[in-house]
Amino acid sequence: MDPLINPGNQPINDQNGNGNNFTKADKLDELAQKITTIQVPSDLKNNLVDRVERLKLLRSGNGFGTSSYITELESNTSYINWVLSLPWYKKSQDILDLVHAKEILNKNHYGLEGVKDRILEYLAEVILNTRNHGDGIIRSPILCLIGLAGTGKTTLASSIAESLGRKFERIPFGGMGDAQALRGQSKAFADAEPGYIIKRLAHAQTKNAVILLDELDRISESARTDIMGVLVELLDPEQNRAYIDHYIDYPFDLSSVIFVATANNTANISTAVLDRLEIIQMPSYTDEEKIMIGKNYLFPKIRQQTGLNPSQLQIADDIWSSVITPLGFDSGIRSLQRTIEGICRKVARQIVEGKVQTVLITSNNLKEYLPSW
Repeated sequence: MDPLINPGNQPINDQNGNGNNFTKADKLDELAQKITTIQVPSDLKNNLVDRVERLKLLRSGNGFGTSSYITELESNTSYINWVLSLPWYKKSQDILDLVHAKEILNKNHYGLEGVKDRILEYLAEVILNTRNHGDGIIRSPILCLIGLAGTGKTTLASSIAESLGRKFERIPFGGMGDAQALRGQSKAFADAEPGYIIKRLAHAQTKNAVILLDELDRISESARTDIMGVLVELLDPEQNRAYIDHYIDYPFDLSSVIFVATANNTANISTAVLDRLEIIQMPSYTDEEKIMIGKNYLFPKIRQQTGLNPSQLQIADDIWSSVITPLGFDSGIRSLQRTIEGICRKVARQIVEGKVQTVLITSNNLKEYLPSW
C-alpha cells in the first residue's frame, strides 16, 4: 500500500472503532490540497478533483474500511500522485554556449573528432531554435550512435545533456519484451503503472530532459513490431507534442525532449524508425587513442574511485602499450577499463594489508598486477 495512504504500514480500521481506531489525518484532504497547489492542465486537474470527491462520497456512505474502498483509494491515489509528479510546465534553463559544449565533449572524450563535430552541429541547431523561436525544438532526425560495445555511445549522449545543462535519463531497450513497458498500461488493470517515458520524465522533473534510447537493436523479437510502432510516434516532433501514455491517459508534450539513440547495428531497427534517425558511426579506437584514454581519462578516474591517491599508485609511461591489450583486439575500451580496475584493486588491497605504501607499475612488475582472467 502506498505510504501516502497508510503511513507506517498500519492497518486501516473502520469508523466504528473495530481494532485500533484510525487516528491518522485524513489523507484525502491532504491529497485534495496537493492537487490545488501543483500546476497541471486545468481539465486534468478537474478530473483529479472529481476522483477525490468520489472517494469522499464512498467513504461517507459507510464504505470506509471495506475492501472496495481501500482498492479505490490505492488505485486513485497512485494515479493522482503520478500525474502530480510530472513536469507539465517545468523546464531547466539551457546553457546556450557552443564553446562550453565543445569543452565538455573534449573533456569527456578523446579523439572522435568527426563524431563530436556532428554533435556540435546538432547542438548549434538547438541553440538557434531556442534563441530565435524560444522552443529549442529539433525538427531534424534524431541522432543515433552506432558502434560496438565500449566505443563511447552512452557517454556521448550524457555529454550532450551536460553541455546543455539538462537532466539526463536512460531507457534500456535491451530485452524489452512488451510495448507497455514503454507506453504504460491502462489504469483499469490492477498494479498498472506508467511506461518508461513517463517514469523518466517524473524522475528528471523537467520536460526538456535528454533521454537516451539505449540499444534499440536489442528489443525482443516478439515485441519488436509493437515497440517500433511506439518509437515512430515518439521520435516524430509533429506527433510527440501530444504523446499519450496508457496509464496517464492524457496528452503530454514531448517536443522539448532531446532523444538520442544507440545501437550496435541497424539490422533489427525498422525502416520507419530509421527514417527518423540520423546514423552516426562510432569508429574503433586505435592503440594510440587507447593509450591516451587510459592515461588521461580512465586511470585518474578509476584510481580515485578505488580510494587511491596519485602518490600511492603510478603507471610508467613506457608500459601502457602492454596495459591496453592484455586480451587482444578490442574495438572499444571496456577491456582496458577492466584491466585498470583490476590493477587498482590489487594495489588497494596491498596498501590496506600493509604490504606496501606506494606502487609504481613498470615492466618489471606489470604481470604481478595485471588481473587474472
